[in-house]
Amino acid sequence: MPQMSPLSWLTLFMYFVTIFFMINSLNYFSFLYPMKYTKKKQMFLNFNWKW
Repeated sequence: MPQMSPLSWLTLFMYFVTIFFMINSLNYFSFLYPMKYTKKKQMFLNFNWKW
């Protein structure tokens, strides 16, 4: 029905896009991964070359 159409479709589109980006950014930044601290052990391979 034409009476129910929004004043501007571009405004409505921008409204939904901003809500979409806000929800995505809140979901992305609200979740925190646990920090992993791992020490890398250096492996020294000692080869005894006997000629």
